[in-house]
Amino acid sequence: MRVLVTGAGGQLGREVVDVCSAAGDEVVGCDAATMDVTDRDRVLQVIAAAAPDAVIHAGAWTNVDGCETEPDRAYAVNALGTRHVAEAAHFVGARVCYVSTDYVFDGTATRPYHEWDAVNPLSVYGRSKLGGEVALGPDDTIVRTSWVCGRHGRNFVKTILARAAEGHPLTVVDDQFGCPTFAEDLAGMIRRLVVGRVPGLFHVTNQGSTTWYRFARDAVEAAGLDVSLVTPITTAEMQPPRPAPRPANSVLDNAALRLSGLPLLPDHHEPLERLAKELVAVAR
Repeated sequence: MRVLVTGAGGQLGREVVDVCSAAGDEVVGCDAATMDVTDRDRVLQVIAAAAPDAVIHAGAWTNVDGCETEPDRAYAVNALGTRHVAEAAHFVGARVCYVSTDYVFDGTATRPYHEWDAVNPLSVYGRSKLGGEVALGPDDTIVRTSWVCGRHGRNFVKTILARAAEGHPLTVVDDQFGCPTFAEDLAGMIRRLVVGRVPGLFHVTNQGSTTWYRFARDAVEAAGLDVSLVTPITTAEMQPPRPAPRPANSVLDNAALRLSGLPLLPDHHEPLERLAKELVAVAR
């Protein structure tokens, strides 16, 4: 399979490139410098030249608070950019797998969100990513995920462990619920859906819901560091407050995978322990 991956220099994109390459795919990796998705002509040129069988669109502007203060940039990259990618992919007969987010929900539900629940994003980031979802065709695949972390790039686990290793106290919100997702596991499922040419919307996370506080505490404990450094607070107690609102409950039910008989990703504690130990070893 010939696969073009956007966001190939990012946290998830690098894992997708590695997973596809290891499986024997011919991979064309594109970062923002190679293909600015806001430039329609450039997107059409790059994808037409590559002539892929599939495009995995992992590129996005994921700075949630940045999106809130620069909405035009958020929509240009996440919504209009996805429209350009979809147009170019369809022009060469390629299917698209687009990576979306739990932030398309408002967080008011008292249960996990499944794929058929109504969306109502609270933030510019969530609205711009939803704009990307509606740009896709019926044969394309949408993968909504949440709380992504891994070996590459900046993420919550790496930040928490770096501060804990230096002995800094950590205050972390304990009233926002979600499902951590590890980039390597997510990349494997994305490829599985692409190879299977499975269309439609899928929630893909590692299993097990938690709060940011409990997730931070588990990461610190897995790394063998001092868990007493981690203290819970409420969202209302955060100082300064974040510009973008966060959904209080963004737990995603992987219903479409489960009902399709596809395997779910493992419980998040398993990859968290591996990642924490790997990051500590690298730091030493």
